[in-house]
Amino acid sequence: MNMWKNQDDIDNILTAIQNDLREQVSEMRRKSPSFQPRLAIVQVGGREDSNVYIRMKLKAAENIGILAEHIKLPRDLNQTELLTKINSLNDSPFVHGIIVQMPLDCTENIDAHLVTDAVSPQKDVDGLNTQNEGRVALGDMSGFVPCTPAGCVELIKQTGVTIAGKTAVVLGRSKIVGTPVAELLKWENATVTVCHSKTKNLSEITKTADILVVAIGKPELVRGSWIKPGAVVIDCGINPIPDSTKSSRQRLVGDVSYSEAIQVATHVTPVPGGVGPMTVAMLMRNTVLAARRQFERFTAPVWPLQTLRLNTLTPVPSDIVIARSQKPKHISQLAEEIGLSPNEVSQYGNTKAKISLSVLDRLRDQKGGKYIVVAGITPTPLGEGKSTTLLGLVQALGAHRGRNAFACMRQPSQGPTFGVKGGAAGGGYSQVIPMEDFNLHLTGDIHAVTAANNLLAAQMDARIFHELTQKDGPLYERLVPKIKGVRKFSSIQLRRLNRLGINKTDPDTLTPEERTKFARLNIDTTKIMWNRVVDLNDRYLRKITIGQSPTEKGFTRESSFDISVASEIMAVLALGKDIDDIKERLANMVVALDKSGNPVTADDLGVTGALMVLLKDAFEPTLMQTLEGTPVLVHTGPFANIAHGCSSILADKIAMKLAREDGYVATEAGFGSDIGMEKFFDIKCRASGDTPHCAVIVSTVRALKMHGGGPTVSPGQPLHEVYRQENLELLNKGLCNLGKHISNGNKFGVPVVVAINRHANDSEVELRAVQQYALQHGAFAAVLCAHWARGGAGAVELADAVIAACARPSTFRYLYPLDLPLRDKIQTIATEMYGAGTVDYTDDVLEKMKTFTERGYDKLAICMAKTSNSLTGDPTIKGAPTGFPLRVNDIFVSVGAGFIVPMVGEISKMPGLPTRPSIYDIDLDTKTGEIQGLF
Repeated sequence: MNMWKNQDDIDNILTAIQNDLREQVSEMRRKSPSFQPRLAIVQVGGREDSNVYIRMKLKAAENIGILAEHIKLPRDLNQTELLTKINSLNDSPFVHGIIVQMPLDCTENIDAHLVTDAVSPQKDVDGLNTQNEGRVALGDMSGFVPCTPAGCVELIKQTGVTIAGKTAVVLGRSKIVGTPVAELLKWENATVTVCHSKTKNLSEITKTADILVVAIGKPELVRGSWIKPGAVVIDCGINPIPDSTKSSRQRLVGDVSYSEAIQVATHVTPVPGGVGPMTVAMLMRNTVLAARRQFERFTAPVWPLQTLRLNTLTPVPSDIVIARSQKPKHISQLAEEIGLSPNEVSQYGNTKAKISLSVLDRLRDQKGGKYIVVAGITPTPLGEGKSTTLLGLVQALGAHRGRNAFACMRQPSQGPTFGVKGGAAGGGYSQVIPMEDFNLHLTGDIHAVTAANNLLAAQMDARIFHELTQKDGPLYERLVPKIKGVRKFSSIQLRRLNRLGINKTDPDTLTPEERTKFARLNIDTTKIMWNRVVDLNDRYLRKITIGQSPTEKGFTRESSFDISVASEIMAVLALGKDIDDIKERLANMVVALDKSGNPVTADDLGVTGALMVLLKDAFEPTLMQTLEGTPVLVHTGPFANIAHGCSSILADKIAMKLAREDGYVATEAGFGSDIGMEKFFDIKCRASGDTPHCAVIVSTVRALKMHGGGPTVSPGQPLHEVYRQENLELLNKGLCNLGKHISNGNKFGVPVVVAINRHANDSEVELRAVQQYALQHGAFAAVLCAHWARGGAGAVELADAVIAACARPSTFRYLYPLDLPLRDKIQTIATEMYGAGTVDYTDDVLEKMKTFTERGYDKLAICMAKTSNSLTGDPTIKGAPTGFPLRVNDIFVSVGAGFIVPMVGEISKMPGLPTRPSIYDIDLDTKTGEIQGLF
């Protein structure tokens, strides 16, 4: 049955295509309101005929719901500049289709074929990239079919004529029309003959055609006598010829004499009309197809993740041997697998990359995955394997259970790496790789924090010096100097004026009193709260004297260094929800008090903008991978003793968006539930607004025996006999510590899954005793784990337990409301998390708490600084004691980070090196370039 005979019929077909495409766009936008197909039309120069075609495309795109952008480039553009523009469009996740309008109208010599091949095959909606053309030639229609050939075939099909078995003749062999249309007809099972300018007996050949496609570029070449009666004729030509009856003195005709052809053929496409509008329709169809493919790739419930196979050995080799035995995937491959676009990934070599925060904006409509925190019982100095468990869990979820699963980890400090602990990449067959990169510098975030922290310290001391050595007038004039005869406040200086209540913007209009008020911070050098930092363990920097050079004119003071990860800037990076939030937190950091007791902030020192610049790259998390090729985001590393000890909110949010609604994001909290997990819930989750679904508590028989009264466990020393033989009596005495940590998790309303890390010396009876105790004391599940020896395969049961726990409705709650008085919040944490009976304070702490309350800081969260080696404030006390007194001997506020830090016991912010640090084992093989002795 014939479906079209004239232009009106073709218009109806076009309307049907447009309606279908419009509905496809609407369906995608119903699922994701912020999503919109986008077409970039690149034009060099401004040929009027090209402008006509572009206007047609823009109108068609608007009609369907495609956002089409007309990118006009100058005629004197060179080839490199054009290719750079195309590459930027290739990389953008917001551009789905790209066309370069031909011919190029340029003064420079540009290779048009190179330009069309520069367009990504995934965005080449014109179908002119060699890869897409090659697919068509091979009968593979999975790419994009060139628009005009596709339109020709669509018109033929819409006649109702069956193509298969027909004789088809194509006049013309151009790259854009003739050659691809011949290939398409061939794969539709027609018998195809291609004719061109060298073909003899042309009219005799065309008479054999049941289907005749003409794209020869000669006005009305094909006459009626050339056409087989009843044939379908598709005329792709458009040629201007003189016509004195037209105001333009010309009219457009095709390559076929329409008036003659219509007398012979059953169907002839008119010119203008016919193929032209259908070509535009096919362009729109390709654009919607490109958008839908990206939409489906970014929203598919499961990533197309290519996992890496483990070849586990017994006995288990060293961590470094295992890590080097696995070849990581190229980081760009992993990024693509998890739904990242090229412009969201900044590669640092082949195995790590920074991830742009723009991902959060692109995926703002995407529901996030399940949120899991991994903490532990009170550990031995050897650690109980939290990082290893975290990585084993995500390997099991991703590589063995086919779930989208992310691990989010802190960046290791160089202090522990070269001290006693070593690195933090996990261990055995559950590691981040490359482990050397992970443990050594990574992408430089800690160095950026170090530089920013020390810039602030330098600016503060410089300001103190200049105020001590200058009178009011010269000090003000130097702070607001004349530049080309004009004084002007900077933006940050205007903010200080506003805080001071001085509503003036002209520096020359301030009164002498206002100038002094603005210029003098009057920092009390006995009330400075900001130290310099270095990312190493250096005990001799715990107390120093600065300002001893003669140039400082005797203005010395005592100070100290902290380790870099103890900087408040690191905590700010970890707790910021976006760049604006980070900037506000940095500005609010209190570095000292003035002589009237008022806070002096980073913004008062004028340094906020400079800090942002130094930290610019550190805002972005780093993408790495596990031994089994599942993704890991590494970001920030706040010191868990005096900060909240968790990786960043930004990394977790990006991971949850990328993992999608049915995915999982597991992150680690420093130390046990009493410190790391409590801070994760009450500080981090409160700041982010994210709801955790499950807590994993890591336990070992070794640690529980220690809590039952076992001998001291020391790094580098052989384990005592009781840890190497079955000892149920010691184990049973120590199980109370595990019970306390399970109870702590349950108080937040989240299911607690206990992961029992199996060690070679553990007996089955001991392991089952731990498992049974955990289940009897409130654990949702208790699982024996062997991921250190087997990778993800050894944590499958743990993964299943976590999946089941996360399936339960969340009843998460904070331990305390922020509006509770300071003492009540501290008391709640001490009694509920530690088991304390009373909390005692020094007079100095009580005075500071009174001041904090007066300044409104009492509404901040509490970040307890306490030993990780005991539930009490005494690191020598093991088990789970109750009713003990807890003494707070100091307290300080981190206004930028957003918490108050009560100090329980002696907590050093600068660790020292032991007698025999890891330094002795670390070396570089000068022949191979390999690092030796890290593990």
